[in-house]
Amino acid sequence: MQGASLPLRMATLLTGLLECIGFAGVLFGWASLVFIFKTERYFESLCEPNATLMGNATGPADCSAQDEQFSLIFTVASFMNNFMTFPTGFIFDRFKTTVTRLLAIFLYTSATLIIAFTSADSAMLLFLAMPMLTVGGILFLITNLQVGNLFGRHRSTIITLYNGAFDSSSAVFLIIKLLYEWGVDLRSSFIFISVCSAWHVGRTFLLMPRGHIPYPLPPNYSYGLCSRDGPREEGKTATESQKLEPQSKASLSPKEEISGPGQPQEPRSFWSCVFSRRYGWHLVWLSVIQLWHYLFIGTFNSLLTILARGDQALVSTYTNAFAITQFFGVLCAPWNGLLMDRLKQKYQEEARRKGSPASASVVALSSAVPSLALTSLLCLGFALCASVPVLPLQYVTFILQVVSRSFLYGGNAAFLTLAFPSEHFGKLFGLVMALSAVVSLLQFPIFTLSKGPLKNDPFYVNVMLVLLTLLTFVHPFLVYRECRRQDRPQEVA
Repeated sequence: MQGASLPLRMATLLTGLLECIGFAGVLFGWASLVFIFKTERYFESLCEPNATLMGNATGPADCSAQDEQFSLIFTVASFMNNFMTFPTGFIFDRFKTTVTRLLAIFLYTSATLIIAFTSADSAMLLFLAMPMLTVGGILFLITNLQVGNLFGRHRSTIITLYNGAFDSSSAVFLIIKLLYEWGVDLRSSFIFISVCSAWHVGRTFLLMPRGHIPYPLPPNYSYGLCSRDGPREEGKTATESQKLEPQSKASLSPKEEISGPGQPQEPRSFWSCVFSRRYGWHLVWLSVIQLWHYLFIGTFNSLLTILARGDQALVSTYTNAFAITQFFGVLCAPWNGLLMDRLKQKYQEEARRKGSPASASVVALSSAVPSLALTSLLCLGFALCASVPVLPLQYVTFILQVVSRSFLYGGNAAFLTLAFPSEHFGKLFGLVMALSAVVSLLQFPIFTLSKGPLKNDPFYVNVMLVLLTLLTFVHPFLVYRECRRQDRPQEVA
């Protein structure tokens, strides 16, 4: 490898993987944390006695209002997780890596300290802490995704690996739950996580660039421990990267390549990308699948309580099983990136044999079609299983959920890098997450509808959501049709 040494790059890759798996996406282990909060009597004052027909005797307390409060916290936090990626994407593009990471560390440390010192009496502070925690985590992920640029042809695999690690970090709250059951209090666990911020600071200055990692990677590129990148070096690196772009046409977005050899390549503006049909359907695809996952995680404890008929031991067992399956997201996600990288190489070989610039122009986009379709299929299977009110079947639901979610976020980031200009990645990634966050707000009214008017029977809601899931298959179909149309010689001419 040219430029920065292989050991330095591997150290950046592995520590970034550890950072994503240990910190970035812990919010999605919410079900494990809710179990602890309920044990600690958070929002228990909202529970009401459930009077039975037998005189003054009372049955189990009605804690629907408590469940709604936890669901609302998760709704707000998951909304901020996505919505804030748009402004933070601008921050990353404008102020680059070091500033973005220092902001992430501040938010994350503040959030963990707030959670550490909350109690049942100050439970409302969770509405502040959880959004801060999740925004800090997504900033860790955004700054680490560029590490894939250090490894050239394996870029999609590494991007999806990091997204899988982001999914797997939800298992952190399972570890906290198990430690809690073994006598370690919640405060000690979160203070330990806060202390780990010193490690994040060290990694920021020693193993990450001050600016962005360019793609294609210029010769003798250096960063971190070997960095020479003051402002002059940054400009030199950017210039060298631009000179290398014509040599890496296969890695550029299809629209940038369509002009063909000998024709000037017109750069695409940010807004032309945003208002393209490709971006619009990608937003629909992401929003619908993500809504399913957020609704499932946000209502998980309540759903299990109903299916287990209030047996808390059974609820704890299934909560642990769900959290354990989440850990395997880091193993599932790279298969999506590997699929895209292998297909890309295959299509490049076919294009080379044909000698057709039209085929070369759609290589990157074509490699994303099977990934998009497979993710939609996995979500459909997950949605169908989640809709069946049979407790043992939820083990299958857990497996499909973690595979589907791993493919979703890894595929989302990889698709945006392949389908649009790299200089707009931070903003496009942030905007699609922000807009999908608005759709994710539907999870709270859906939960309230199921709890209230539908009396804990979400059958009709699930049917409507399953039908909506079928709409996600339109996106891979349209991308496939676009690739076929661009591949026709007469249209290239």
